[in-house]
This record gives sequence, C-alpha cells and structure tokens, in this order.
Amino acid sequence: MTLKVVVVGAGVVGAACAFHAVSAGMDVTVTDRGPVGAGTTSRGEGNVLLSDKAPGPELALAHLSRTLWDEAGRELGPDSLELEAKGGLVVASGVENLAALREFAARQEAAGVRVEQVDRVRDLEPHLAPGIPGGVHYPQDAQVQPVLAAAALLRAAVRRGARFHPGEVAGAVTGRDGRVTGVRTAAGDVLPADAVVNAAGTWGGEVGRRLGAPVEVLPRRGFVLVTEPLPPMVRHKVYSADYVANVASSDAGLETSCVVEGTRGGTILIGASRERVGFDTTMNTAVVARLAAQACRLFPFLRGVHLMRAYRGFRPYCPDHLPVVGPDPRVPGVVHACGHEGAGIGLAPATGALVTAHLLGRPWRGADPAAHTALLPDRFLTTPGGAPQ
Repeated sequence: MTLKVVVVGAGVVGAACAFHAVSAGMDVTVTDRGPVGAGTTSRGEGNVLLSDKAPGPELALAHLSRTLWDEAGRELGPDSLELEAKGGLVVASGVENLAALREFAARQEAAGVRVEQVDRVRDLEPHLAPGIPGGVHYPQDAQVQPVLAAAALLRAAVRRGARFHPGEVAGAVTGRDGRVTGVRTAAGDVLPADAVVNAAGTWGGEVGRRLGAPVEVLPRRGFVLVTEPLPPMVRHKVYSADYVANVASSDAGLETSCVVEGTRGGTILIGASRERVGFDTTMNTAVVARLAAQACRLFPFLRGVHLMRAYRGFRPYCPDHLPVVGPDPRVPGVVHACGHEGAGIGLAPATGALVTAHLLGRPWRGADPAAHTALLPDRFLTTPGGAPQ
C-alpha cells in the first residue's frame, strides 16, 4: 500500500521532505497558507555550513546535508539552486580569540570537518581590515539561493507526482485509535493522510498544537542587510568567531556578530542579529546601524557602499538549539521537521531524508533514524501523559 503523506509547510525544509518522500514512492501532498518559500526561507542568507557547528547531533546532520545538497545540484542543476561551494572563513579579533577558535576547529576536524588554519587572512580575502591575527578556512561551507532552492525541490517533487494544495491547516483528523488519518484546512477541506509532516518553520509550534502534538518552537528575530551590486569583493562567507557563541546562546536580548558574504548578483549580504521579541516585525534602525558598523570594521571598503535594503525574519528555535525531527509518540502518524533556527536551509536535505527514513522505517539516502535519536521530539516529553516541559 502506498503511504499517503501530507507535508505542512512549503519552505525549504517542507520542499525537501516532499522531494525525498515522493522519491521513495510515497503519495505526497504539500500544503501551505502562503506561497512557496515565503516564510523564514525567504529571510535567510542561504547558508550551508559546517563551520558554525560543534561536534554532536547537528553537525552529524549537517555532514549528511552537505552531501545531499551536492547530489541535488547534480540532479536538478546547480543553477536551479544557485549552489556555490564558496567556502567559509572565520576570523579572530584577537590572539586569545584566535586560540579559542583554533581549539574549536580542532574538535571539528576530529569529527570529520575539513579545516585549514590561516595566518594571513588577507591572502584569502584581500579587502579585510589589516591587523586580524588569523582565522580558519572551511572549504566545505557553501551557499544556495534559498527561495530558488525550495522552488526547485518542490518542482522536482511535483514532477514525480506530488501535489501542492494551498490552505492553512486547522487541525488533525484522527481515527478511533488516535492515529492521524488526515488534516483539515481552515477552508474545510480534508486532506487524507497516513502521516503528517510538521515542516511549518517558525509556526511549527502552533501547527504541532493544532495536530495535537505541541512542540516548543519559538521565534528569534534577525536582520540581514543588502548592499548595492558591486564587482566581486568578498570571496567567501566571512564571519567573526563570536558568531558561533551567539548561535548557541539562549539569551533573550539582542546579540549581533559580523557575517559578510557576496552573492552571484553582486550584492553583499550583512548579518547577523538575534533577539527574542516574539513575532514583532518592527524595523529596528539601531540594529541595522550596529550590523553595518561591524561589517565596516571587518571590511573597510563597505564604508563607501550604499545599502539597498534591510529585511528581517524569524528563526524557529527549540530551547536546546537542536531541531526536532522524527515521529511524535503522542499522535501516531505525526512527524516533526522544524526548529532548525538559522540552519534550516543548510539542514533541509538531510532533514527531508531523515523524515523519509522514519516514514519508511529504514535508512534512506544516508539518513538512519538510529543515528539521529537526539533530534526526536520525545526529548521534550517528561511526564507519563506526554506533557511538554
């Protein structure tokens, strides 16, 4: 019997889930209340990173995802994704900072990440400010254009038989045994399903609640600045070493760390900020000014460059900063694929493969559920009744 799967969310994670599930022979319907890639996917830089991840569950998923992005590029065409294996350069602001960075890189290297110590960072990035004591080059880091990538994965899924059904999920339809048998949309449509994948990004917590399987996925607002188009000036993704600490921080207040990279179109993207303000979309000019100042200190030529725009969005994070990927024990048939924070674009292909492996009950495209138990939703369930922490 062909497994019927409804994927809730048409961002890059949902598109990857649909792509892998339909490739495995499942009957797939994708539903979303908005256009493809219109949520967090459209508000990111397209990072496909190993450099910012400590050894552990997320790095293991990132390793697999890096391989699967290359496979997707070969299968769909790298131009359809704007996949660039540009590499990353992490720079230190001082000697003590450099020692900590290199210790972190050594642990990553022991976990299988390719790292190259760099003393003369301006050999790799000639326009960097003078006086930077050193850094680490990560040749495996890459970038995609996130909305193009989501659209390409979903188009490929549709070519293989998947369907897209616009609509907002209002709740789950379940049988007498409590197993999900479909979802009900706000318009009253019922989409039959043997399994429902919650790939709703920042809204994953709310969608989980509507499905009877709430998970603690919270929004973390971030800003990205976009410059006018320029000749190639920044060769890699370049960021300061404190970016890694900010990613892992649970502080509610504003945190910024310098991240600069170029795009194929010639614009330069500048980030990154993080703050817990709920779903407040207010344009905060102080944050924009702070990010711009940090970028100008790293790349002085930016002082004479015009900003074209600034945009903001919400990163969906879980309290332990790991995504939640796998079946929910409270509602048989519900599978979560959300909470990736700022790494969702990079981790999307591996998440899709892992969700498919859970649905199949066996490994799929290198994803083995037995190897990723730290991502399961039951880590948040502490009581016999399955109540969240």
